[in-house]
Amino acid sequence: MENTSTSVSTTSVGLRYGLLTGIISIIYSFILLAANLEQNTALSLLGIIILIGGIVLAHKNYKENNGGFMSYGQGLGIGVILSLVSGLLGGIFRYVYMEFIDPSAAQRAIEQTRAKMEEAGNMSDAQIDQAIQMSQRFATGPIGIAVAILGSALIGFLLTLIIAAITKHNRPEFE
Repeated sequence: MENTSTSVSTTSVGLRYGLLTGIISIIYSFILLAANLEQNTALSLLGIIILIGGIVLAHKNYKENNGGFMSYGQGLGIGVILSLVSGLLGGIFRYVYMEFIDPSAAQRAIEQTRAKMEEAGNMSDAQIDQAIQMSQRFATGPIGIAVAILGSALIGFLLTLIIAAITKHNRPEFE
């Protein structure tokens, strides 16, 4: 039987879907930031669903272009590349937004975090101040971009471990 599908690489699929997922995530993040809803846990979980959807669609595209087959390792590679690209775009967007578009967004986030910590009541004021200072170091500037990339890669890797196990379809050994 002749295979009419064109083979694609894991890197090309990961990059393409990483860009698409990153752009969709940026649009969603912009909406949350502009509406001052970035601290809403339920809405921020939708960002993970966007990442899951991107990984699943990337795996589907890869299998469509490779005769219906994708190994677990290929699926894992696609997911990690996708997560890295999406995290890079998201980190750069967040940096640009917080530094140039709406610098008050960072202060609002700090105030909301402080209020949540005070409400929990298990930390002193000095501990809260120290925690806020530490989180500011890792959330702003170039370090914030690096943290966004690493965080996205880690979350994407963990999600892809599960998703690739579900979406894989190994090529038969004696074909």
